[in-house]
Amino acid sequence: MSVYVTSDLHGYPFAEFKKFLKKAGFSDNDFLYILGDVIDRNGDGGVEMLCRLLEQSNSQLILGNHEAMLLSCAFVFEKITNESLKNITSEKLAILNTYMRNGGDVTLNTLRELNKSSPETVSYILDYLRGAPLYETVCAGGKDFLLVHAGLGHFDRNKKLHCYSADDFLWTWPKLSDEYFDNIITVFGHTPTLSYGKEYTGKILKTRTWIDIDVGAAYGQKPALLRLDDLKEFYAD
Repeated sequence: MSVYVTSDLHGYPFAEFKKFLKKAGFSDNDFLYILGDVIDRNGDGGVEMLCRLLEQSNSQLILGNHEAMLLSCAFVFEKITNESLKNITSEKLAILNTYMRNGGDVTLNTLRELNKSSPETVSYILDYLRGAPLYETVCAGGKDFLLVHAGLGHFDRNKKLHCYSADDFLWTWPKLSDEYFDNIITVFGHTPTLSYGKEYTGKILKTRTWIDIDVGAAYGQKPALLRLDDLKEFYAD
């Protein structure tokens, strides 16, 4: 079994992603971690991908900040009653507005349509996201890895992982000079690699202690896969 990771697909078509997995040699015996942000910005907003993840036993979504924003707006799928209308506060509307301005409109539109024909599927999706972990630790190819959406905010080598806040895992933008653990490679997305320089556009970025695999699919680049067993990189056509 090989372990693959990808991140920040942001509505990349599932059919194209399936072809990409096949190209990379991914099989039913392998395992795939998606390091958050399947949804928003493009296409159907990643809803088909989420539906497929519900059915897959050899994949795991790590919660991303976009999934967290969607969960904070789950009230839009509640049945409209006098009581539910009273609970829609100005704060909730502000959260919804922020989410939509960050590309959530396409995901909400797709989920609203799905909710008309299959509200139970929308409920399953939201429950799946609520159960998604903030991080995972895995061993592959004789190396240890920490998989997380955005890196580690307020990093301290002596701090236990359970002591970090959700925001530390979801919203961090590491600097190129930042270093994490010496004995475990931290793999994350969230920060498009092009943010570190034009030379990294569309490419996985590896440093001594961490690897950034957000190659900018949200902005028109093709997604990437990293096989942890040998750190081989794969790029979609």
